[in-house]
Amino acid sequence: MRREHDHPEATAIAAASGGGAAPVRPFDVGHGDVWRITLPMTLAFLTTPLLGLTDTAVVGRIGDAAALGGLAVGALIFDFAFSTCNFLRSGTTGLTAQAVGAEDRREVQAVFWRAIALAVLIGLALVLAEPLVTLLGLLAVAPGEGVAETVRTYVFVRMFSAPFALLNYAILGHVLGRGRGGLGLALQFVVNGTNIALSILFGLLLEWGVVGVAFGTVCGEAAGALVGLWVVIRGFDRRDRPSRREIFDKHGFRRMVGVNRDIMIRSFCLLGAFVLFTRLGAQLGAVVLAANGILLNLFMLGGYFLDGIATAAEQLVGRSIGARYRPAFDRTLRLTLGWGLGLSLLLSGLFLVSGEALIAFLTTDAAVRQSAGTHLAWAALTPFAGALAFIMDGVFIGATWSRAMRDMMIASFIVFAAAAYALTGLYGNHGLWLALLLFLGTRGFSLLALLPRRRAQDFPAPPAGPAGRPALG
Repeated sequence: MRREHDHPEATAIAAASGGGAAPVRPFDVGHGDVWRITLPMTLAFLTTPLLGLTDTAVVGRIGDAAALGGLAVGALIFDFAFSTCNFLRSGTTGLTAQAVGAEDRREVQAVFWRAIALAVLIGLALVLAEPLVTLLGLLAVAPGEGVAETVRTYVFVRMFSAPFALLNYAILGHVLGRGRGGLGLALQFVVNGTNIALSILFGLLLEWGVVGVAFGTVCGEAAGALVGLWVVIRGFDRRDRPSRREIFDKHGFRRMVGVNRDIMIRSFCLLGAFVLFTRLGAQLGAVVLAANGILLNLFMLGGYFLDGIATAAEQLVGRSIGARYRPAFDRTLRLTLGWGLGLSLLLSGLFLVSGEALIAFLTTDAAVRQSAGTHLAWAALTPFAGALAFIMDGVFIGATWSRAMRDMMIASFIVFAAAAYALTGLYGNHGLWLALLLFLGTRGFSLLALLPRRRAQDFPAPPAGPAGRPALG
């Protein structure tokens, strides 16, 4: 990395912004910087489905359909509850990366402790609210009594993992904000590996069933949180330790809460879109519902890869905002967009070629296979249609332009809802998938349209040259 005096742009930008402004801290961004975060986090994200597969296999060996159904419903409740709290990861990444870019080591630590405090408070609130969460989940799904009893048991035990799970979100956000993708992968392996091993031990070998699977998850999250806290705190320099007053600074806390609130609303809208997609698909019959469920796996798989690149965008954009260095911002944007769109094209082509084989592997029902094959092309296009949305989310999260991202998500959801009802009525399931692609595209292009104005607000313009052109090339 070159120093500030090696970058003549820094002097010019600083002069344009006035003497009292924070200094510009130049740094270079290359392909390696993008992939040092993308690759390990993609691998980490790909381990997530293994948890569900392991839990299903363990409970499936019991031979009790009610237990298996209860596990599925209970897991759905936690997917909804925890995914809406993912703002702790995203918001912490952006704020930490900006502090790293500004070389404010004290603020890096302060952001971490604010995130930890929020994680503990929200996690304990979820534990106390467990009866209400369970009740709402059962009302939403309305399973039979045998399944419902399993759900109550599973949710009661697993809910004790909430504080640890949210601590892991905050820890991962801090680690990624500092650009340490390899450490993020290692911590995810601790969480997921311990979870899988103990779920097999307690659920299968000790024959605790659903209770064992839930307890294994609690232990896995706790192990990850303890290891993560030890690694992160051990790496802090005591000379940069913030005071309690700095940690609980009103402005800093208000900013973190505001960013997290906007990301949470955005997550609610995203979940709402897929709930509506599932609801409208269900109205087209059980075969279409099952086929869409299989095809959505293609979107989810593509999303794991694109999330890795989006995470790289979060860190590098956040760092460039903190450093007040636009060339790094622009370079990050070009690289992540290039890699994201290229990878999405590759994934879409791969899904088109191999989709039929995947469908045959996932179901033996002839009618479901036929319906899924008929609509395969739509699902295969989702990585390409959604690539811009993934990358723009990463850019806006890293820059902490969360309010704009929230507003565009709300607008995109309204567009999707209107298109889904209209197009499904006209073209059936083909119209529903077309509405989903429109939703993904609207998200990406609406954020891209806002980007030039937001970028101009956050970066000082370079001074004009003698011919009226910017002095910096």
